[in-house]
Amino acid sequence: MKQNHNRREFLQVAAGVAALVTSPAWGAERGKTKGRKKRSESAVPARGRALPFELGLASYTLRKFDLAKTLEMTNRVGLRHIALKDVHLAMDSTPEQIRAAADQVKAAGIDLYGGGVIYMRDEAQVNRAFDYAKAAGMRVIIGVPVPELLPLVDKKVKEYDIKVAIHNHGPGDKVYPVPATIMEKIKDLDRRIGLCNDIGHTIRAGVDPVASILEFADRHLDIHIKDVTAADAKGGATEVGRGVIDIPQVLRTLVKINYTGIVSFEYEKSENDPLPGLAESVGYTRGVMATL
Repeated sequence: MKQNHNRREFLQVAAGVAALVTSPAWGAERGKTKGRKKRSESAVPARGRALPFELGLASYTLRKFDLAKTLEMTNRVGLRHIALKDVHLAMDSTPEQIRAAADQVKAAGIDLYGGGVIYMRDEAQVNRAFDYAKAAGMRVIIGVPVPELLPLVDKKVKEYDIKVAIHNHGPGDKVYPVPATIMEKIKDLDRRIGLCNDIGHTIRAGVDPVASILEFADRHLDIHIKDVTAADAKGGATEVGRGVIDIPQVLRTLVKINYTGIVSFEYEKSENDPLPGLAESVGYTRGVMATL
């Protein structure tokens, strides 16, 4: 009964935030604070202290929109960090085009912390991924290098000092379905090669996301937060807080392990009209964070 009560409270918070961030007034009010120094809104105070992680966006969420609209909507939901998918910054962009896009993100008041998911199937793609990330000023590549290329990736992270967070894709992924299969292949590599734990795909593959976060606590470099309708391969995308993942426990666990990276929303439902569901997801998550 207590769990249902807490969920109702979180959804009330989410509904309030969703109504706020989808209103035109929200964007106008945020524009007044541009250039004003303030603490990131992504780190919600908890019992007098800030949480170790902040919230961000995997731009695949807004894959049907151009970069300008993506940045506008990211601001509307109050997220201050973004990892760009190649639909928003093409992998074959020139260095000048990459820097121009990075400047556009910065001008919107958003931190371009990473890029991905970036697939690396041959040596040329590995080299291109690191040059792309360096030109954009990214700190993390959320990537999927084929296992045969991991020695080259290991060399590149040492040369560029850019982290690589390998993303798992659940039961349909024959190479990296869950964090454990990634760790088997990278455990002896540079620690700047780690995990992007996609908690939706993790639970769809039959693994408890909380258990996987605890097991590989010191190798998480990125988190994709989402929710799904079932803990199996048939589980579909839904708003965070409406599915089967114990989001409060996931967030408590990230605090417990002192995860200091970004927790990015990858909301895959309603690709043509994602803003209401994304706003609800952000609101619900912030409601949970406020109770930690």
